[in-house]
Amino acid sequence: MKTQVSAQAKKMAASLALIAIVASTWAAPAWAATQTVTLSVSGMTCAACPITVKKAFSKVDGVQEVNVSYKKLEAVVTFDDAKTTVEALTKATENAGYPASVKQ
Repeated sequence: MKTQVSAQAKKMAASLALIAIVASTWAAPAWAATQTVTLSVSGMTCAACPITVKKAFSKVDGVQEVNVSYKKLEAVVTFDDAKTTVEALTKATENAGYPASVKQ
């Protein structure tokens, strides 16, 4: 009986290890990468506007770093492309009253 329980415990441990590996692979896909995009942000009319734009980006899951320039009317955003998209970033600024587009 003791040997049978031990064998079952080993099988269960192996199964749990396999599940953990699969789960970690699913949670962080191999194709996920950090991306940086420069957005042209219109509507910024004063030096306080970048604060609102930065706050809008901070609400988007996956955004890692944001630099907003009132002088250049642009935002440089670093984000995890497994968690968000450029479209979600531009939607966030648009919802805050500052339409944005990818700077060419």
